[in-house]
Amino acid sequence: MSEPHIVPFMAACAVDANSQLQVGITTYRLLTGLPPADADIAIDSNLDRHVLASVLAAATMDGGSLSEKVGLSGLELAALLEQYFPSTGIKPASPLQVSPFKWEEHEEIAMLRDLLLKQRSTEGDVGRWLAAMIARRAIEPDHLWEALGLRNRAELSLLLSRHFAPLAARNVDNMRWKRFFYRMLCENEGLVMCTTPVCNQCNEFNICFGEESGESRIAEGRRDLLSQAAARPAVAGDPSSELPEQSTIASSSAKASPYL
Repeated sequence: MSEPHIVPFMAACAVDANSQLQVGITTYRLLTGLPPADADIAIDSNLDRHVLASVLAAATMDGGSLSEKVGLSGLELAALLEQYFPSTGIKPASPLQVSPFKWEEHEEIAMLRDLLLKQRSTEGDVGRWLAAMIARRAIEPDHLWEALGLRNRAELSLLLSRHFAPLAARNVDNMRWKRFFYRMLCENEGLVMCTTPVCNQCNEFNICFGEESGESRIAEGRRDLLSQAAARPAVAGDPSSELPEQSTIASSSAKASPYL
């Protein structure tokens, strides 16, 4: 099956941070017609659309196969685009041929996907797609909300409470979501993540419960590109000349361990 494409360069590796940002900007705006900062998620359907567009935008910035980066097969990705973004002109065809995402080759991702699927609180395709997408993006080094391209951690909590309510409700101590997921997986297997019975006595307390806010990748990227644009003369046709009206998505080189 040919991989669905959004723009011809979405499956090519970005050569630098600026090109990555432009891919993210183009993808989100092409899908929704809006910059991420303007997304109104007060309605559940709007939240779903914003989340799906954000994940796709963040995944395109990584380069490589979009299907692999979001954990969906080509057929699933085509169905998602047709159902949620039918007016964008996106076609489920591309000269790039891709191999299907094979869950059996990614045991850790498959385990998290299955955990989420068992805790679904909504019907329909979107919850199934999100379970796969969250599981795949969870192996990226950023905070989970950043790896999903969201604007803040609160959006991730809202998403999980909507589509995976029984699981989200168990995070009563507001543990970092990735850390919480792996803790649930360990408990399901009869394992223990920490030998300390009380969390506040554990030397890994900050890893589990540390601050997850900070500046989003969208805001950080927008600030950096605006600074760069202000430091050089304007050139006709320079895509950065449109940046004041756009939000952007920046890449992160953070190590994995602080974000678990």
